[in-house]
Amino acid sequence: MDATIAKTGTEGNVWGGGQKPMGASYGKLMMWIFLASDSLTFTGFLAAYGMQRFKFLDIWPIADEVFNEVPFFPGVDLPMIFPAFMTFLLIFSSVTMVLAVNAGKYMDRKKVTFYMALTILGGVIFIGSQAFEWTGFINGHHGSIETHGGKVVQVFNTDGERQTLREIALPLDIQRETLTRDKALWFDQERPLPTVSIEEVKAGFEANESLLIRFPNYDENGNKIMLSREESLAFMNTEAAAVVEGANLKRNEYGPPLFANFFFFITGFHGFHISIGLLLLTITFINVLIGTYERRGSYEMVEKVGLYWHFVDLVWVFVFTFFYLV
Repeated sequence: MDATIAKTGTEGNVWGGGQKPMGASYGKLMMWIFLASDSLTFTGFLAAYGMQRFKFLDIWPIADEVFNEVPFFPGVDLPMIFPAFMTFLLIFSSVTMVLAVNAGKYMDRKKVTFYMALTILGGVIFIGSQAFEWTGFINGHHGSIETHGGKVVQVFNTDGERQTLREIALPLDIQRETLTRDKALWFDQERPLPTVSIEEVKAGFEANESLLIRFPNYDENGNKIMLSREESLAFMNTEAAAVVEGANLKRNEYGPPLFANFFFFITGFHGFHISIGLLLLTITFINVLIGTYERRGSYEMVEKVGLYWHFVDLVWVFVFTFFYLV
């Protein structure tokens, strides 16, 4: 083997530098290394989510009841339609990115411009869709009742339909006041008051005989536990402590706060990656327009940005599976 190396010299020695492993340039190789390391980060996040999900399986929210709103159709129960639309957008943008890379190999500037524009459009619509979903998640849909122990329960009617607390509440002549710094010795920040008080919800609950309390826990048949009317009234009188509308890092109308924490962190981290991808796509798109890659004689930069975009699209498939489907 030594003789062979001596004959080939530095020029033929793969350890002598100047080589392209598997035909990849330095830039593409570094992009692959970055994507491999970033995939480990997302793997850790999703693994942590999965562990907590199965640890609290008996009280974890049902995705169909959380992600059931679609723009321009207020009040219509359309579970999983909007997340499926967002997933389609990213898959579609991956296809257009592939077409842009393929056009670049043939030095077809017009097609690269067209397909990259479609890719950017898909990414922008996805970010806007995610902002809509976050807004609905934060503001809440129906509201829940928090117990003295910190758990949340929901109000249903005898037909199995979820009820909105602000619609069943009876107005009472109660003055509610937000705590301010001048009224407390130790003060950080008071949470915004819900649209209705727990007293108003209790009054409306007692007046409507069709209302029942549903627990987040599952029974032996795999269904959420629904209390009888008598048990529901007793529960409201002894356990109901506050109204929870929407979700934040401390309170969550859909279930345990841990669910909201994971949702904000993982989908937010992925959204950050999408935003970076849109920035890279926009810069590359501008360079395509001004003919930078035509002068270089190569559209490799489009291919490298495409690798990153395919990665964030693939990651969303796993996020979609973990959060929305499983």
